[in-house]
Amino acid sequence: MSDEASDTDASSPAGGNARPYSVSELAFALKRTLEDAYGFVRLRGELSKVTHHSNGHVYLTLKDDRAAIDGVVWKGQVRGLSIRPEQGLEVIVTGKITTYPQGSRYQIVIETMEAAGVGALLAQLEKLKARLAAEGLFAPERKKPLPAMPSVVGVITSPTGAVIRDILHRIRDRWPCHVIVWPVVVQGDAAPGQVCAAIRGFCGLDPAGPVPRPDVLIVARGGGSVEDLWPFNDETLARTVAECPIPLISAVGHETDTTLIDFVSDRRAPTPTAAAEIATPVLAELKGLVGDYGARMHRCGGRVVEDRRSRVAHADRALKRVPDLVELAGQRFDIVSGRLGAGLARNAAAHERDLVRVASRLSPLLLQRPQRVQADRLEALSARLGPCMDRRLERLSERLEALSKLYASADPDRPLKRGFARVTRADGSLVREGAGLASGEAVSIKFGDDVTREAVIDGAGGSPSPRPAPKPKPKSEAPLQGDLF
Repeated sequence: MSDEASDTDASSPAGGNARPYSVSELAFALKRTLEDAYGFVRLRGELSKVTHHSNGHVYLTLKDDRAAIDGVVWKGQVRGLSIRPEQGLEVIVTGKITTYPQGSRYQIVIETMEAAGVGALLAQLEKLKARLAAEGLFAPERKKPLPAMPSVVGVITSPTGAVIRDILHRIRDRWPCHVIVWPVVVQGDAAPGQVCAAIRGFCGLDPAGPVPRPDVLIVARGGGSVEDLWPFNDETLARTVAECPIPLISAVGHETDTTLIDFVSDRRAPTPTAAAEIATPVLAELKGLVGDYGARMHRCGGRVVEDRRSRVAHADRALKRVPDLVELAGQRFDIVSGRLGAGLARNAAAHERDLVRVASRLSPLLLQRPQRVQADRLEALSARLGPCMDRRLERLSERLEALSKLYASADPDRPLKRGFARVTRADGSLVREGAGLASGEAVSIKFGDDVTREAVIDGAGGSPSPRPAPKPKPKSEAPLQGDLF
């Protein structure tokens, strides 16, 4: 039997000639079949079980009232979605059907996603507005004031529409200044990114560079449907507008149209033309205002000059002639000088009278009276001073006697007169205990008759070696009594 026959017989099951598949072969065959047959599908359904994984993928389920299908958005496609997948949002997605062989289930790999209908878009917009409002992006205190007279105006809009022509025409009529246009698309998925790039580009310009930095920005677009204006409801664009350091005016759509950047911008204009009017003043009105201020200034200055002239004329009429003033002053001087001699004589006579009156009251008795009073006081004090001194001397004598007795009792030499002796070392310190003396140490012994003797400490007993006691004299024997018998 040949090898081919052996292989055929070995692979054929008993009772048939169909080759058995392995599980993986069947799973991947089904995967290829589904991907070939449903390589592009467009589904509409409600999102549920939306999971934003930490690796960037989004896993979700699309369902309607009778069925559900799992879906996945790979990380590379999440950034390109026009809306953010959220629970309960009705969407229309496009992608391909594939299988997950490890779990024996099929799913859709989503490539694009858009909201299904205006109601879903507005519901998503309201949620985003509430979240941004909670972060404080709509707060009035963070909005920047617009410059009164801008020198450079930046416009972000489509370069081919009627909007830019209306803005340029309006600015040229009102306030001729430098206008810089940053062309962008204002509709479609690419619009938010280009508008964000334009805002960041204007903010990055150097004020002293060849292209000056604008003093105010205008983001403008004409009217349209909700879908046409939807790029201006992008969250990234709203945050970019909120972070822009240059004052920004939002002029998207007509007066009834409202987008998300209208809430975060520093000023909202109902139309692009109105934005140009808000951003620039009217030069003719400013010239008229300056002229009016000049005329008012001249009128005020003329009134002040006329008032000062009238006051000078009035003062001139009120003043007399200079010779008259000098003559009057000379006449007053003559009168006063004539009265000066008599006045001095009267003053001297008055002082003389005062001196006589005071001198008449002075007499020897008047001067001697205080002397007698002081002499009497001195005599009285002298009479009291003698007894006081005697008593003072008596008290001091008694105190001196008490101190003498106290000194005598504390005299260190007094005990010596009662038979005691004072032992001191060679350095003069007093010996209080015999145990503190060292063998061979020299000491001085003072007696009551002021006689001092030197001694050396005996090594055996720790005390001064005693002098040899004088030998007792032999007692003379008493004469024996004579025997009477």
